[in-house]
Amino acid sequence: MALIVQKYGGTSVGSIERIQHVAAKVIKATENGDQLVVVVSAMSGETNRLITLANQIMDRPPARELDVLVSTGEQVTIALLSMAIQQAGHKARSYTGTQIKMLTDDAHGKARILDIDAEKITNDLNNGNIIVVAGFQGADEQGNITTLGRGGSDTSAVAIAAALKADECQIYTDVDGVYTTDPRVEPKARKLDKITFEEMLEMASLGSKILQIRSVEFAGKYNVPLRVLSSFEEGDGTLITLEDDQMESAVISGIAFNRDESQLTISGVPDQPGIASNLLGPISEANIEVDMIIQNVSEDGTTDFTFTVHRNDYDQALEIMNKTSEQVKAEKVTGRQDIVKISIVGVGMRSHAGIATTMFKALADEGINILLISTSEIKISVVVHEKYLELGVRTLHSAFGLEQQA
Repeated sequence: MALIVQKYGGTSVGSIERIQHVAAKVIKATENGDQLVVVVSAMSGETNRLITLANQIMDRPPARELDVLVSTGEQVTIALLSMAIQQAGHKARSYTGTQIKMLTDDAHGKARILDIDAEKITNDLNNGNIIVVAGFQGADEQGNITTLGRGGSDTSAVAIAAALKADECQIYTDVDGVYTTDPRVEPKARKLDKITFEEMLEMASLGSKILQIRSVEFAGKYNVPLRVLSSFEEGDGTLITLEDDQMESAVISGIAFNRDESQLTISGVPDQPGIASNLLGPISEANIEVDMIIQNVSEDGTTDFTFTVHRNDYDQALEIMNKTSEQVKAEKVTGRQDIVKISIVGVGMRSHAGIATTMFKALADEGINILLISTSEIKISVVVHEKYLELGVRTLHSAFGLEQQA
């Protein structure tokens, strides 16, 4: 007998028919005696509908009240799914995040999970119940309802699996696994049977939107085996787990990309200690996340400082940099939003030389100019002009033979 945590996203429970379909899948999964905890999101479109209602009341709804509002979407789903399971003749109990004492910090809209009381869930499982839990939500020490941010139901599921020491956490979504890259860009993309936590974390942070980054971090930290599966098709999906000997044979596991990049360059910056802090401090204080950072070698006592931010933050970051450049006596500030980031990811990079050379040559042969480069132990990212995104992804996919079966 195994203990399994399953998570179903908004599209999987987007209608009564789909909720009934999930109920049938859940019941089937318990037929061999396995215990099951099901974590669900709000029905597709519901969270956006609730936010729209709030914005009709006021332009900037208080974060506490917004959390109270948007958390109701999941409450609807858990009740309906529990009813569907009971209608089919099986025992089920639904719980909100507050009811299972999912303790979070008080950062409304982006709370982090601190602790879960697994006792109530365990007792109900032992009494033969299928447990249905609202994802995306918890409560702080004062009892205020909190939410975990977009995609937070993934993190809820992994956290519950860790607290229960579950045998596996299965994330059901509208794709049937993790692919070498987005099949919409490269039709030859191949579904992976396995991928490491490290690789999945890099893929998620670099633009792959299959799993929320924090859920992968959580799973890796507590060694919770994760499996990505389709809600609509049968199959084994992709297992996300610790690195093993068999995985070392794959040099590159996948290619991620991000269309939402923008770049800022401050030219003629005095090259002196603390200048990076002086430039990026105001950006950090504005809660703008900086991605790639490049500083040129100083020749005349000045340097050029380049960094990238999300395209949505470009205008605000440019305004901040124009003010900051005057304070540090830089020559000028320039920027561009017509760029994208393409990244290759693989734990095999650790034991294989020449990966960067292969990547750069493949792009050069297609006439794709690299604007920025960033590397880590298991990934290489390049920034290129946005018109080269699809060509770049397909070129690298072919250069590393990712369409071939492992």
